[in-house]
Amino acid sequence: MNYFFIFVISLTLFSCSSGVNLNLFSIEEDKEFGKKVAAEIESDPKFKLLDSVQHQEVYSYIYKIRNEILESGNVKHKENFDWRIRIIQDDSTLNAFCTPGGYIYVYTGILKFLDSEDQLAGVMGHEIAHADLRHSTRQMTEMFGIQLILELIAGDSKSVKEITSGLIGLTFSRSHEKEADEQSVNYLCPTKYNAAGGAGFFEKLIKKGDSNNPPVFLSTHPDPGNRVEKFNSIKAEKGCLGTETYATEFKRIISKLP
Repeated sequence: MNYFFIFVISLTLFSCSSGVNLNLFSIEEDKEFGKKVAAEIESDPKFKLLDSVQHQEVYSYIYKIRNEILESGNVKHKENFDWRIRIIQDDSTLNAFCTPGGYIYVYTGILKFLDSEDQLAGVMGHEIAHADLRHSTRQMTEMFGIQLILELIAGDSKSVKEITSGLIGLTFSRSHEKEADEQSVNYLCPTKYNAAGGAGFFEKLIKKGDSNNPPVFLSTHPDPGNRVEKFNSIKAEKGCLGTETYATEFKRIISKLP
């Protein structure tokens, strides 16, 4: 009898029933799974990725923002994960996401929707936090348990393919969303940015206010009003002093998008 697997399955059941933030993925498995998901996304013709050579200035700009976040000293897995960026050309989608292992995807829709660099930094900080706090694999541990994990680790391409689309539109728990918002402020706090930059995105969603056709992002990121207030209160509590928005440079760069 394999007592290790009995122990792991018991832990999985305990996690699902008690809400404990158990994660059966190791850091290396986060990286390996994220790499497989990235490969699946980038081989799927429905995701039109902007070429990083052809659009080098835009990519360099977004990597610069990423570097500001990584150099804040507050990203736990700065050295463990790849933190690679790809831009998806889709102006109708207001979204960004980060896979396990730090593969960051940003839609042109959200880039063109935002007004300033601090807002993009806030959104990227939020998505980086989901990977840094390992929310996806924590949630997968709770939802699917050991069997899926063993299939993914073994390289079951069908399992990877089936879960990729779900991962892109994954609805995180309210506690995970709260943690990611807090970390976004935490990442930006030591920088020159307005640390509550992420609030700007939600403020724009509120102003957009089309109740008959709400942005897709709202289906997975609820309560924008409460979150604006929370971003600003966390910034005040931490005593963050940065005020820069870099709106002019942001608009110049975004105008170069197709």
